[in-house]
Amino acid sequence: MTVLPAIARRVLVDARGISKSFGAVRALKDVAFDLRAGEVHALVGENGAGKSTFIKIVTGAERADAGTLTIDGDHVGHLDPHTARALGIAAIYQQPSLFPHLTVAENIGLALENLKPWGRVRWSARRRRAADLLARVGAPIDPDRLVESLSMPEQQVVEIAKAIGSNARILIMDEPTASLSAREVERLFSVIMRLRQDGVGIVYISHRLDEIASIADRITVLRDGETMATRQASEIDRAELIRLMVGRELSAVFPKRPVDFGEVVFETRNLTHRASGVHDVSLSVRRGEILGIAGLVGSGRTQLAETIFGLAPADSGEIVVGGKAVRMSSPADAVRLGVGYVPEDRRQHGVILEMSIAANASLANLGAVSLRGLINGPSERASASRYVDQLRIKAPSVMTEVGALSGGNQQKVALARWLSIQPAVLILDEPTQGVDVGSKAEIHALMQTLAERGLAIIMISSELPELLGMSDRIAVMHAGTIRGVLMREEATQASILALALAES
Repeated sequence: MTVLPAIARRVLVDARGISKSFGAVRALKDVAFDLRAGEVHALVGENGAGKSTFIKIVTGAERADAGTLTIDGDHVGHLDPHTARALGIAAIYQQPSLFPHLTVAENIGLALENLKPWGRVRWSARRRRAADLLARVGAPIDPDRLVESLSMPEQQVVEIAKAIGSNARILIMDEPTASLSAREVERLFSVIMRLRQDGVGIVYISHRLDEIASIADRITVLRDGETMATRQASEIDRAELIRLMVGRELSAVFPKRPVDFGEVVFETRNLTHRASGVHDVSLSVRRGEILGIAGLVGSGRTQLAETIFGLAPADSGEIVVGGKAVRMSSPADAVRLGVGYVPEDRRQHGVILEMSIAANASLANLGAVSLRGLINGPSERASASRYVDQLRIKAPSVMTEVGALSGGNQQKVALARWLSIQPAVLILDEPTQGVDVGSKAEIHALMQTLAERGLAIIMISSELPELLGMSDRIAVMHAGTIRGVLMREEATQASILALALAES
């Protein structure tokens, strides 16, 4: 990032000695954090580090047990959400809080107008105001569009427009890019830069360390509820940032060890699914091998996984499992043949949030926990308990609803579901997306252990460090096909990107 403008000398938020406990659990201890006008200050840490609790205190949703909070030079004694908004504090979360069946103008108007029960809505003025606010953030969105027709980044921009309309000077962005493509992230970053130039201070929370390095001016690290360090983003590298966050070195995040590969257990030959753009894909994976699949958004990685798993059966080509050509007409065929698939969107397709850990873990193999067509509760719980121990899932019990777990633990439950079928091949689509560095390390360690036990793993990932750190080979996709395959020792970020961009 560039040097902060002169306006950044003004401190918008100054938190000192912030402490908070919930019963016997200490969430924060003597946390120090400050935000200047016109800067992006990243707040990072593992799940449970205290980020959410600190943000709730700044937005007035929680009250600190100790410490002082100063907003734009004024000491704030008792902050509640209404007072926080009046002081110019706004928060934008990963899931925008908009009414889907109302228009953009109506959503902005409801947030900013203070109509009396008998007041009249000035529709033309409402639309003009919405259009002006959207123009200020560079968003060519029609104010009359229904929110349900907007993409996720467009909804986030509407949230930003609402914040600007409320004269927010302090903007908190919590995992804003978790569901965005690379191009959408670029658009969001351009909006952030425009806000920064207008003197808005931005607290930026993300698990994506690479984007933090590119967007943040300063970085504050929380660990176990305490401030570990505040550094200029230009003065700290990824390895040091990880060490501060989790208390261990970068090598612990990618615990890759050599494995003696067995025979080829899965192969595709000229696999094609025209509707999804997958064509002529040939690849193989051996027992004990982790095959990485790289490529830009839209390259066909997820579509390939869906074709392999029978969600979108191939039009032509062959799938070979255990040396025999097979037909993957449905996911049931894949499961019968020992192929498991953990999809990218775990909350939509990987787990059922309203069901317990035990119920989720048995979904792919109900026959193992059923008797005469009825679920055997004790058997289901006993099976789930084994996976809770094996995968180190942190939960009060196997009957805990999955929706109550952290992202990393939800991902482990999704893994347990497919490990229950004892697969020969496991496809992992973005296995660590949206989880903290500590959970990444645990999931990577599980992958290494599974590979050492002879499981063949196909790992799709958008994170180049993950691909380079965990893969034995990397197949790079472009325009629906494999552009090239790189051995671990020859793979670099530059060589992967060259193939992903179809450079000669």
